[in-house]
Amino acid sequence: MNILNKLERRFGKYAIRQLIVYIVGINALIYILRIGMPQSDAVSMLQLDPHLILQGEVWRLITWIFIPPPASLLWIFFILYFYYMIGTGLEQEWGSFRFNIYYFTGVAATALAAFITGQGTTALYLNLSLFLAFAYIYPNFEILIFFILPVKIKYLAWLNWAFIAFTILTAPLSGKVAALVSVSNYFLFFGSDLIHTIKHRGSAYQRRKGFSSSLNAPLKKGFIHKCAICGMTENDDITMEFRYCSTCEGDHEYCMKHLKAHEHIKKEG
Repeated sequence: MNILNKLERRFGKYAIRQLIVYIVGINALIYILRIGMPQSDAVSMLQLDPHLILQGEVWRLITWIFIPPPASLLWIFFILYFYYMIGTGLEQEWGSFRFNIYYFTGVAATALAAFITGQGTTALYLNLSLFLAFAYIYPNFEILIFFILPVKIKYLAWLNWAFIAFTILTAPLSGKVAALVSVSNYFLFFGSDLIHTIKHRGSAYQRRKGFSSSLNAPLKKGFIHKCAICGMTENDDITMEFRYCSTCEGDHEYCMKHLKAHEHIKKEG
């Protein structure tokens, strides 16, 4: 993330503020156009088609993100509102520049996949990458399924991971590649945090196992995670999740209460 910090200091002023508002707004306009002019082929002129791009229709490299999914008027309202909510949440967390980088990295990766396979795709997987990022940052955010059943978004993220894995295993080559590149921006932003967490858990497990063996007795209750702000561990609240901050330099872990409410730690010099 140090590279992103440097890029943001230099190019942050060029970031598109409220990017998701423009994307959702144009999606809504295209949806209305599709309803009002069902015989028009205007929407087909926006699709991601690598063959036509090579023939000079370069606008297709970006216009495909504005094509809304096929859905009823009621569902398209909730779909676009959900996109807006996720995009706004990510931009508030990261700032406009980092959100731009995350989104356009996904756009570029999807376009590259289209050229590799020779087939275009929709914005489905790109939007899934936004959802997964939101679920990683706000795992306990609740949404109402069928407007009744509250479900934490992290559980829906697991279903999305299962969907991506199933696609990679069973879909044709174009589908496999599209599913793989859909998470490239996710791992670009969260990969180091995930690796760090896995290593930390592994080393903590080995220390606890060694301690237990040395005493030849049941392991005393210890902890693996500890918030750098309040000192909370998983023993204090078994439902609490802990994350490493991608902006802080060094190994600093926080509970979800303080992950977004702390001063970022920078190395001196």
